[in-house]
Amino acid sequence: MKPLITLVAFSLFCLASNPLQAANPADVKLTGDWEIQVSVPDNAKVKPTTIKVEPNTQFTVTAQKYASLPVYKTSGGGWARGVQLTPLKAQETTTPFLLVTNSFVLRAGPEDSAMTFVRGKDYEIDLTWGTLGRLTNGVIKEGQAVYANYQHSLLRLDAIVQTAGNKIEYRKGQPLAAAPLPAELKKGERRLASVWLPGHVEKLTTNNVFVVLEDKYPEPAKATPSVAEKLVPKALKKLQSGEPIRILAWGDSVTVGTYVPDYEKNRWQNQFVTRLQERFPKAKIELLTEAWGGRNTSSYLNEPPGGEHNYKEKVLATKPDLIVSEFVNDAGLTPAQVEERYSKLLADFQAMGTEWIILTPHYTRPDWMGLNRERDIDNDPRPYVKGLREFTAKHNVALADASLRYGRLWRQGIPHSTIMLNSINHPDARGMKLFADALMELFP
Repeated sequence: MKPLITLVAFSLFCLASNPLQAANPADVKLTGDWEIQVSVPDNAKVKPTTIKVEPNTQFTVTAQKYASLPVYKTSGGGWARGVQLTPLKAQETTTPFLLVTNSFVLRAGPEDSAMTFVRGKDYEIDLTWGTLGRLTNGVIKEGQAVYANYQHSLLRLDAIVQTAGNKIEYRKGQPLAAAPLPAELKKGERRLASVWLPGHVEKLTTNNVFVVLEDKYPEPAKATPSVAEKLVPKALKKLQSGEPIRILAWGDSVTVGTYVPDYEKNRWQNQFVTRLQERFPKAKIELLTEAWGGRNTSSYLNEPPGGEHNYKEKVLATKPDLIVSEFVNDAGLTPAQVEERYSKLLADFQAMGTEWIILTPHYTRPDWMGLNRERDIDNDPRPYVKGLREFTAKHNVALADASLRYGRLWRQGIPHSTIMLNSINHPDARGMKLFADALMELFP
C-alpha cells in the first residue's frame, strides 16, 4: 500500500488567524515516494490531480581538469579547504551535500587507464563540501594537472500550479548550485505549492513540500504613534523637514553586501534609503556604510586604534544621526551577553545624541540554527534574537524584526535557503528587501 501523508491539516491550522491567507489553499497529500495528490477545496472547476515529481538529476562529470591542486587544509570552513569542484560553486563557497560521495575518482590523466590517485595518501577531499587538495607526502606534485570524475546533483525548486484554465500542473524549476529561482508562472496562474529538492533526495517527505498558505507577509497595523515617532524622533523629524540626516549602516558581510548583483541598488541599506526618500520627498539623506565581513561587534570593539575597522574611529567618529546595525555574526551571543555588550554600545550612542535601530538577523542554513527543516519555523530559535527583543524592549531601542519575515517565507512557498547566494548566510536582493521591509514598518 502506498504511504499517505497529509499536509493540509497543519496548513489549515496555521491559517486560522492569518489575515493574508492564500485563497483556497491547496489540499496536498503525499501518496507515494514521488507522487503528490493535489486538490483545491471549494473550487469545483479544479479537478483533483495526481502529480508525479521528477527526482533530481544526477549529473556525471568526466575528466574535469584542474591545472594544479593546493595543499589540502585540514581546518576552517569545508568550502575553503582546497579547490572547489566547479559545478558545486555558490557565491564564495560551494553548496554542501551535492557530491555523490562514493563517485569521486582522481587521476593523473583524462583516460581511464591513467594513474588513479589514492585518497588519504595522495590527496584529500571534503565530501560534504566538494573541495580537494593534495597531500604533501603524496605523489601529486605542485603545479601538476589532475583529472576528476564524479557525480553530483543540484538544487531545484519546482512548482505545483493552478493554470488560468483551472488545471493543476507540475512545473520544474531550473537546477542550480545555489539560490534556485522558483519555477515561473504565466499570466493568470497561481502557485499552489513548491516542491523543494535540495540535492539528492531519496523520496519526498513533508519537509519537501511547501503549500502556499499566504500571499505575502502579514504586515501589522500601523501603530499610533509609530515606532519611529517614539524611538527615533530626531531622525524622523529631519526626514520630514528636509534637514540633512546622516545614516550609518553598520554590520558584517551582509551589510558589506557587494556580493549582491547591482549592490548599490540592492543592498538592504540602499533599498531602505531609497524607500525613505520616496516616503519623505523632502529628505536629504547621506548614507554611510561601515561593515566588516566575517566579524561581529566584538571584533570592532577589539580592533586597535588605527585599525581598518576601529570602533571609535570608524563608527563613533562618523557622528551619524541614526545607526542601523545588522550583525548575524553576533548570533552566538546569549541574552545576557547581548545585554552586556549592547548596553555599552547604547551608552556610547546616547552620549553623542545618535539614535539606533537594531535589525534582527536573517535565517541562515538550517543546521546552523539548530533546525532540521525549512517549514513550520515561524519562531526563531536563536537565543541572540530573543536577547535582541528583550534588550530593545527594556531600553526603548527601535527594533526592526527582519527575523519574523524570514520565519514566514515557508508560508509563501519559499524555503529560506533558496535566497542565500552562498547557500549559507548571504541573502540575495529578495532577502535584502526583507530587511528594508522591516525597517520601513517602523516609519509613519
